[in-house]
Amino acid sequence: MGAKKRIRAEKLREERKNRYYAVLRNCPTSPRKMRLVVDLIRGVEVNEALDILRFTPKEAARRVEKLLKSAIANWETKNEGVRLEEANLFVKEAYVDSARILKRLRPAPQGRAHRIRKRSNHVTIVLDSYNQTEKA
Repeated sequence: MGAKKRIRAEKLREERKNRYYAVLRNCPTSPRKMRLVVDLIRGVEVNEALDILRFTPKEAARRVEKLLKSAIANWETKNEGVRLEEANLFVKEAYVDSARILKRLRPAPQGRAHRIRKRSNHVTIVLDSYNQTEKA
């Protein structure tokens, strides 16, 4: 490994120590439906986001709520001495990417077949605290 590559890898490793996130991969919901839920919590304080997800009647909201709790748990493991209430955490980034698509066939009239695409997605939630963004 060259010197530039090693320095960049070390820099990325240091940045990752201060980044709190959780990723849900291959979730069997269409990305379009999942984005409706994720858009509700982007930029919102963590406790308020949990309340929003708890009272959203969509099925995708349950999965995103569980993912947000996982991101909070990841934050707690990296910051053991700090209380959650004092941290002022908010959802800095939340995005949905398309994942694999399962292709199926449905019989159609006159011997034809129509393709059905069963979509899935990847969801990523990144947390940050208001205190850290003010320092930067």
